[in-house]
Amino acid sequence: MWTYEKDGHINLNVKVDPDKAFFWRDRYRSVIPGYHQNKDHWNTVILDGSIPNRDIKAMIAESYDLVADSPSRRIYEAVKKIPYGKVATYSQIAKIAGDEKMARAVGNALHKNPDPDNIPCFRVVNSKGELSGEFAFGGAGAQQKLLENEGIEVVNGKVDLSLYRWDDQ
Repeated sequence: MWTYEKDGHINLNVKVDPDKAFFWRDRYRSVIPGYHQNKDHWNTVILDGSIPNRDIKAMIAESYDLVADSPSRRIYEAVKKIPYGKVATYSQIAKIAGDEKMARAVGNALHKNPDPDNIPCFRVVNSKGELSGEFAFGGAGAQQKLLENEGIEVVNGKVDLSLYRWDDQ
């Protein structure tokens, strides 16, 4: 997003999906093709008071989503896809997130999980089906308890991948 003042108003240039660019332009006179930007991919939002705050926030959020692709975000999106009662491995999540060589990055991202209620990182195990260290997921035994609550059997700190591994194909 680019912010600047022009003709006495603050202007925001926001990235848009080309298929949606005209939606906002048709809705508000104060949304025009991006000033000094690719007109198919950018809109200028003139903050003159005519656009409700909720729509300004929606345009900013859409812009952010289009430009904020990051490995962590792709990892979190992949983990959200693991079905209830199934597990995935770190390398499996790395592959789904776009780079099968970043299994270690999966572990790092999951350790920093910003939304444990919606990103079920406890469903990720290593390539042998072993659970994470006891520091994760709220302390000793927490990952095992969460998995068992979903009907996944854990024996000696391991999940049987032949039974519980998610088939993401």
